[in-house]
Amino acid sequence: MKIYRKRIADKLLEYRLEEMGAVLIEGPKWCGKTTTAEQKAHSIVYLSDPYTRQQYIDMLQINPALILRGEAPRLIDEWQIAPQIWDSVRSEVDRRGETGQFILTGSAVPPSTEEVYHTGTGRFAWLTMRTMSLWESGDSTGEVSLGEIFNGKEDMTGVNVKSLEEMAYLTCRGGWPASLALNERASLHVSLNYHDAIVRADVARTNKQLTDSETVKKILRSYARIQGTQTPATVILDDISSSDSSGISINTLHSYLAALRNIFVIEDMPSWNPNLKSKTAIRTADTRYFTDPSIATASLGIGPTDLINDLKTFGLIFETLCVRDLRVYAEALDGTVYHYRDKTGLECDAVVHLRNGAYGLIEIKLGGDNAILHATETLTRLASKIDEQKMGKPAFLMILTAVGQYAYLRRDGIWIVPISCLKD
Repeated sequence: MKIYRKRIADKLLEYRLEEMGAVLIEGPKWCGKTTTAEQKAHSIVYLSDPYTRQQYIDMLQINPALILRGEAPRLIDEWQIAPQIWDSVRSEVDRRGETGQFILTGSAVPPSTEEVYHTGTGRFAWLTMRTMSLWESGDSTGEVSLGEIFNGKEDMTGVNVKSLEEMAYLTCRGGWPASLALNERASLHVSLNYHDAIVRADVARTNKQLTDSETVKKILRSYARIQGTQTPATVILDDISSSDSSGISINTLHSYLAALRNIFVIEDMPSWNPNLKSKTAIRTADTRYFTDPSIATASLGIGPTDLINDLKTFGLIFETLCVRDLRVYAEALDGTVYHYRDKTGLECDAVVHLRNGAYGLIEIKLGGDNAILHATETLTRLASKIDEQKMGKPAFLMILTAVGQYAYLRRDGIWIVPISCLKD
């Protein structure tokens, strides 16, 4: 019997259903959108079911209200197969005048906008699901809560039970729900299969003009090498063109990148623009990330042993794992994750900024005394630059690590937290 592993999105979906008549769940395919929606739904329409799909599509042309009839919340899975259902749901929400009526989920390939006439504003709430964080997959003890740190709790400690080798495995395995019940070899191949699906079909299904699978493969490989940086698209173009005499234009590259964003393969991080004591030019380019670290390792064709043998690459991809988890946890706290970099070269890996104005500064390191020292200096420098009269003090300073025996608050006020001890 398949056992459902609870997700942070469960509570967020519950909130959205209390707020709006319909909820659209978006995110990478295989991240668990349908399974999570099924936990809340009281009736379900599977538009992708080959035995009933055409009947549903025909009925939408004749009497769409029949498709929407059923106990609420009613789940419409793979709604993009029949995009006209969007406007039918919107109208039905207006007619009923109640919250929590419908849940819509869809695959990685977005629907055609030609058959959608209304934005859904005021009727739909949007919920972004990501692959599983370490807390959700059972690979974090959760002894240190990000939310409780924001609330000022200081007496939390934790013990890191993960070795560097185990963290390398978790980085390559990723947060795909289907991988959790598999043995190590099979679980590592889930991300490889995901990568192959992107290359062979998903990008082309998103944009019928982007049919060159080899170009997709090269872009993913190049992206894997520059994630965590603000590398411009021109550099990516030069990188992929160096091994391809035919080449593509910069506009075509942007089209490929847009397609990868649309199917939630990449999710770049916006820059943070705080009020500072003195004028400093802040770099505003987004920082490049995959939505899951395993997409990077699959794109490079590397595994856990390769990461252990190349700690520089491991550090870059481990940062993607941490950013994924921080995004999941921040979402639960009504917050957003940003990146800071200014003209002096001062850089902070992650800034978690809540809607109420509270914020925390986080540096991400594999571990080691020298790395911790450097991260401490970075956090201290950035904190000293912030105009606390306008911004308030940071709620916390944190160094997020892969290794290290304990999670604790140091006497200088900086949290040292192995990612395998953190939760929302």
